[in-house]
Amino acid sequence: MSAVAPMSGLFVQRVLSPIDAVESWTVLGGDGAPVAPIERYLAYLTQIERSPNTVKAYAHDLKDWFEFLSGQALDWREVRLENVAEFVAWLRRPPELRDGTVLILSSVQHHCTEVTVNHKLSALSAFYQHAARHGIDLGELLRTWQPAGGRSSGWKPFLHHISKGKPQPRRAIVLNAQRKLPRVLTAVEVQTILDACAHLRDRFLFAVLFDTGMRIGEALGLRHEDIAAAESQITVQRRVNDNGARSKSRNPRTVPVSAELVRLYADYLHLEYGDLDSDYVFVTLWGRPHGHPLTYTAVYDLVKRLRRRTGIDFDPHWYRHTAATRMLRDGVPIEVVSKLLGHADITTTAAVYGHLSAEDVRQALEEAGWFTGREVRL
Repeated sequence: MSAVAPMSGLFVQRVLSPIDAVESWTVLGGDGAPVAPIERYLAYLTQIERSPNTVKAYAHDLKDWFEFLSGQALDWREVRLENVAEFVAWLRRPPELRDGTVLILSSVQHHCTEVTVNHKLSALSAFYQHAARHGIDLGELLRTWQPAGGRSSGWKPFLHHISKGKPQPRRAIVLNAQRKLPRVLTAVEVQTILDACAHLRDRFLFAVLFDTGMRIGEALGLRHEDIAAAESQITVQRRVNDNGARSKSRNPRTVPVSAELVRLYADYLHLEYGDLDSDYVFVTLWGRPHGHPLTYTAVYDLVKRLRRRTGIDFDPHWYRHTAATRMLRDGVPIEVVSKLLGHADITTTAAVYGHLSAEDVRQALEEAGWFTGREVRL
């Protein structure tokens, strides 16, 4: 192994471009300088227009990896697969006990959940794929072998998909994580939140989320030209927005909406929006800066107030889960739901929303006559 200078005091830093005000993130060392290999990858993510939140998450994941490498005096280009396994164990330890000098009892709760560890491994895999594609010699990591899967006698190297042939990407290490069902709101909860809104703007915002299933960033980026009242439809566009709102979907999509939502939009414009000269649908009307597009921070402040008023612990993304689940339960084909949500691949929709609760299962069995008219008496 090469001698490695210790990296102490790594921290994630927000970066704002002085040219186009594009937000990004980087990882700085104790000397205040960016960690070069991480910076190259995060800059690449920014260039391909990954969201700032995605870049921030990768920055934290890679910071953890390089902190682990520093503690082990390992060069990031010369690690082995077993070092990745050691990293998993390191993540699971409480931060104050990660130096390994204290034995951890099995009863001690893991610091990182299985889901969190798997997210970090995904980030690590993507980081090394990018490095290999750009000619970085990754030494033992690409020559570390692991079973191809199942009972096969074949063997494939970690990250083999970026060296030879065209097999599908596959991480060598992954933890079994219990999939959590999306949190959804009941009809009563949705109605309670809408009725607790003190302004039509706020009611219209949550009504849009419920009726369309769009992301909060997509709603905050809406322009008046995106709402076709006569056709009862809203088009979600990918743009650069003054409030930092973003649409993850690369392609525009048009979502049909109810006539009731269109009437609420008209009431909002007539009674609250007035003659305000702005392209944005959701703007600051009762605070400062007046007339500016509504921000994520303002929305989450509103959510906190509504939580206190209603006693319902929710966040805006629950509306997306609620809309998708409602459509699927009402028999809307999953490929249609996928298109309405703006998923690039129907497998994403199936993975997140292709679930059935115990109530869904019972209803389906009752409708099929499973519990009545049976030929066998128990």
